[in-house]
Amino acid sequence: MIKSPTVMKTRLLIWRSSVRAGFLTIGALLALTSLSFNVAAQHQLSRRYPAGKNVRIELRNISGTIVVEAWNKNEIRLTATIESKKAQVVPRQTNESLVVDVMSDNRGRGDVGDINFKLQVPVNTSVDLQTISGNINVTNIRSGLVRAYVSTEGDIELTNIVASQVIAQNITGNIFFDGEFLGGGNYEFKSNKGDITIRIPVNSDFRFVASSPARKIALNDFWNNNLKSHDGRKYEGYVGGGHSFLSIINFSGQITFMRR
Repeated sequence: MIKSPTVMKTRLLIWRSSVRAGFLTIGALLALTSLSFNVAAQHQLSRRYPAGKNVRIELRNISGTIVVEAWNKNEIRLTATIESKKAQVVPRQTNESLVVDVMSDNRGRGDVGDINFKLQVPVNTSVDLQTISGNINVTNIRSGLVRAYVSTEGDIELTNIVASQVIAQNITGNIFFDGEFLGGGNYEFKSNKGDITIRIPVNSDFRFVASSPARKIALNDFWNNNLKSHDGRKYEGYVGGGHSFLSIINFSGQITFMRR
């Protein structure tokens, strides 16, 4: 029996739809398999450590984010998401310090991928953090030291920090500090390419030197007659009584002061 052109056309459309649906199903399965493989390739480390009154964290990473936040417990909780199975993370607790040295633990292993850290620590913890690339975020710390160093590219964000010494330095990336300066404290911020923002109370008390060859310095509410400008590339002087010291160097980005 000869089928009509209409019937033939309808069957052809149905066949094409079935083939298309089959390809979509295969594509979805491949994407799901790839996602499952990536999740399976990652593994996590979770540890807890008792903490005393004078806690210090030293963390040396290669690549990945570092997040440190204070909580109201007398212990340290460390979690790490590790991209490569060949990467090693070996935390070491000595006296009042917790040391994680990914650089040393993986020397000679080649590329070990990203390792993302999150540490929950007592509020009085001193932190010394370093990575080759990746963002560093520290929140709600009141201690003697907060140091964040990125040797290539990564943003640094320090929020609600009250410490007698703060050092934040990167090559490429933004630096944001929100907190208070303590009398006799030292504060240092340096970037080659990125914006540096300092948000502090308007009644802050410090002497400072701020340098920007690009002439991008905005003092805003902190401008006063005790400050000197050197052709817009450098500002130095006093705010209040000058009982703490602040140094800011930014080679190509903006330096901005904001009231808290």
